[in-house]
Amino acid sequence: MKIATFNINGVKARIQALTDWLAGSAADLVVLQEIKSVDEAFPRSHFEDLGWTVETHGQKGFNGVAILSRLPLEDVTRGLPGDDADEQARYIEATVVGATAVRIAGLYLPNGNPAPGPKYDYKLAWMERLRQRGEELLASEMPVVMLGDFNIIPEPRDAARPQAWTEDALFLPESRAAFRRIVNQGWTDAVRIRDPWSSRGPFTFWDYQAGSWSRDDGIRIDHLLLSPQAADLLVETGIDKEARAAEKPSDHVPVWVRLAA
Repeated sequence: MKIATFNINGVKARIQALTDWLAGSAADLVVLQEIKSVDEAFPRSHFEDLGWTVETHGQKGFNGVAILSRLPLEDVTRGLPGDDADEQARYIEATVVGATAVRIAGLYLPNGNPAPGPKYDYKLAWMERLRQRGEELLASEMPVVMLGDFNIIPEPRDAARPQAWTEDALFLPESRAAFRRIVNQGWTDAVRIRDPWSSRGPFTFWDYQAGSWSRDDGIRIDHLLLSPQAADLLVETGIDKEARAAEKPSDHVPVWVRLAA
């Protein structure tokens, strides 16, 4: 089972780039972030005609997450538990049924800038809610993949120029500590273990400006975390940098994991 995450940065603006990548990806399930669309306006029929089951949790103009799946989905839930007043569409869960059932937790974690400030407070509070939900998911003892755009640069090697991010909410010590508290519950960082000794990268995001892509001035903020049961099924991981060659590419590229499930 191949499971991918892709911050598409506007599904309607990049529908052709997404369609082309899907056609060659051999993915069984894809979690999208920043669909920037309400549920009713998502181009559902376009993807259904291509054989995908579509589940969305949308919001007008920004945020929004979705799941596209070739395999059956069960028990779909929307919204991160812990704050009934939170109206931002950033979280979706479902169980994908292959040879083994796998719980999918797809997320678009808040950016948090400017920091300090209320947006940063919201980011840290959201991460604590995610930690609590992660604890519940791990207690289920089923294979779980928690994936998406975490808006966290975990370590200096996850940025081409870490010194440029020292005052940014993505790299502040409090942000990185909150991410470690989640990972240290027992999750495996699937991308990092593919090359644990790398001193630079790999990256998953390059800004559109200042030639960041051509200079490989990127950061790694798109992550796939595996529960112990999912880690036992790990076959391989990858980053599809070729998606950046699309006519209207996202500023992120897809990241994926293949499980024996």
